[in-house]
Amino acid sequence: MLQAASVSRRLRRLRCGIGPGWCCRLCKRAGAPTVRRSPAAGSAGTVPAVPAAPAVPPAAVVPGTPTDAEQRERDAEDQRRRIEQQERNKRQFLNTVKQLAANENYKTVITDLEGRVVFRSENAPETYVDVHSVIRNAMNARNSSDDSRTEFSSFYPVTYNNQKSYLIVTGIPQPVISYRKGTSPLSMLSAFAVFIFLFYYLTQRKMRYIEELAGGLRIIATGNLDHRVIERSNDELGSLAKDMNQMVADLQHRIEEERRSERSKNELITNVSHDLRTPLTLIMGYLKLLHDRNYESPEQAAGYVGIAYSKAEKLRGLIEDLFEYTKYSSQEVPLYKKGVILNEVLEQLLEEYVTLSEEQQLTLIRSLPQERLPVRVDVEKIIRVFENLLGNAVKYSPKPGVISVGMAKDRGWAVVRISNKADALTRDQLEQLFDRFYRVDAARNSSSGGTGLGLAIAKSIVESHGGSIWAESDQGDIHFYVKLKLQE
Repeated sequence: MLQAASVSRRLRRLRCGIGPGWCCRLCKRAGAPTVRRSPAAGSAGTVPAVPAAPAVPPAAVVPGTPTDAEQRERDAEDQRRRIEQQERNKRQFLNTVKQLAANENYKTVITDLEGRVVFRSENAPETYVDVHSVIRNAMNARNSSDDSRTEFSSFYPVTYNNQKSYLIVTGIPQPVISYRKGTSPLSMLSAFAVFIFLFYYLTQRKMRYIEELAGGLRIIATGNLDHRVIERSNDELGSLAKDMNQMVADLQHRIEEERRSERSKNELITNVSHDLRTPLTLIMGYLKLLHDRNYESPEQAAGYVGIAYSKAEKLRGLIEDLFEYTKYSSQEVPLYKKGVILNEVLEQLLEEYVTLSEEQQLTLIRSLPQERLPVRVDVEKIIRVFENLLGNAVKYSPKPGVISVGMAKDRGWAVVRISNKADALTRDQLEQLFDRFYRVDAARNSSSGGTGLGLAIAKSIVESHGGSIWAESDQGDIHFYVKLKLQE
């Protein structure tokens, strides 16, 4: 393509300040707008002066209207500006012509209307130009779609040295090599081969992972719940492996819960059988002595009856505790909650244990805060919790001894502590204290009283209220803690 952009820009500048014109092929390719102007006389590249307005008949002078002297001064100023503009256009025209003449790729000439050359560049040998031939060739080249390297001309009417002239610029288009991307069968085949390879490679990896997951499922199906599949990725197969591991963990947890429940049931049956059999055996023994009249005096018979009755009472208490624990652990007992002040409830309960403690040579020390701590609980069942804890403290404290009861507020919770002297217990023993039928002594001797269900019942009641209960051992003291939510 011809490097015509710079020529077109220069010609466009010429058209801005020179008379009428019409575009040849160069101007058309540059996309410059065509401006038609009237030819102007005077220096080259000047714009004709604006014709003076027709004379206006004099009128009465109106305030604010310029006088004749002012009007003449303004007209002179306008004339001076037009002359300056014409001078600028002339200089611009001459500079553009000189730049075109200095370019070796173009031949630049200025002719008069008959074709005689009045200005030419150094590479233009012509002294005469057939203007009609130039116009005809330019029009033919303009309408032709041939892109061959043939010489063509661009011309424009101008005023040069105060005479009408033609500016003619002739050049040969310079070749420009351009490349366009095409489609090649080889590239398509290469892309297809790469696609097949990647598809096969990725598919093989996925298939191997699927086979690994299937193998893991077969191992788990044999009963090995400790086996876990490896989570190798974060995609769908990785999510599947994660879900499989979670499923196995849940299944293992349920099976362990069932086994623990089965062991607990067996222990319950064993413990109940043991605790029921001992008093029942004694009752049957003494009743047999009375039935066979195997006693020496009525007083001895009355003693046998008293022992049998006390054992029957103990047997009845064991059965009631067992029935109550079953209800609390299964959460079948409804709770009738109401708002109470825990300080006052505990204070009234401790008053009842003052006399019993003194009979057992025990000193009851209370440390309750002055601040009222409101809670929403089932009062009867919470009293049962503290009765079981205080009863344990009275039974198992060394005599003489001290039982201390304290209460404190901890971040929206009320914490009650009941402490007494006791042998040091291990962590496992402390954790098992709240299991049903658990006693610290391995012989399970129940002669000192207690069914082994008191602490288990207390734990069930506290947990049904959303609280917690635990035990701690420290320097020969055992501390039982009950934590209940304060009412807002």
